[in-house]
Amino acid sequence: MAPNSDQLSIETPELVAIEMPLAGIGSRFIALLIDTLIWLVAVAVLSLAFWILRPGIGAFSRLSAQWAVAIYLLISFLLNWGYFTLFEAFWGGRTPGKRIAGIRVIQRSGRAIGLLESMARNFIRYIDQIPFFYAVGVIAVFATRQHQRLGDLAAGTLVVRDRAQEAPLWGESGTRTFTAAAFSQIAPMPEPGSTLALDAAGLARLTPSDLEVLEGFFARRLDLPLPVRQALAQRIAGAIQAKSGLEAPPGASIETFLEAVARQFRDIARMQ
Repeated sequence: MAPNSDQLSIETPELVAIEMPLAGIGSRFIALLIDTLIWLVAVAVLSLAFWILRPGIGAFSRLSAQWAVAIYLLISFLLNWGYFTLFEAFWGGRTPGKRIAGIRVIQRSGRAIGLLESMARNFIRYIDQIPFFYAVGVIAVFATRQHQRLGDLAAGTLVVRDRAQEAPLWGESGTRTFTAAAFSQIAPMPEPGSTLALDAAGLARLTPSDLEVLEGFFARRLDLPLPVRQALAQRIAGAIQAKSGLEAPPGASIETFLEAVARQFRDIARMQ
């Protein structure tokens, strides 16, 4: 943990420290408020459908009506728990509310959370809600150094702020000039590393664990500050070169070299 309690310091397997800002109670409240409103709308739609269909279901028998109520309550629970669980597990640790608030859930190691972590933290959510609107959770956030509620403590997760992304100067779909449409479209550039040819004998010295290190770097490099990203790429490239004897072709960047190594190693593995 860094000296500043609002900053999380994570040391990667490559021994490079990454600073990540922890989410405060304000941004977490905004995210929860938005998610709660979305959930209430979904429950309202479900309730309306249930009350419209209930007379027809009750016409069969009293037992049918009781089963309908039980199913309605079960679906309401699954909608509440599943909303947070599935979004966080399969949408990069974000719910719609977290995305708008600019925060996300990660593991304490800095990696993305999976389904098991998401299930654990959201089962404990019901304890965090006691006795009213997350009173226990708020106390836990203030009492822990890493701003964790009980669900985070149980699942080994943290809530961090996303790094701000710079918006394109001209927008994603706009053009720089009014005459841009008069010019022919430029052919898409090939993917980095797709045109580099590396020695197969050198690639054969690598192992699946080396590919896992590369994939981990590719997965989180956009979240890293540029100096940390460059230092981490250089460190990984040095280890790959020392083990395989491969060298980056002239004019190729370190990251392009790493992408070529990963791509061609995968191709060799598929052919075996």
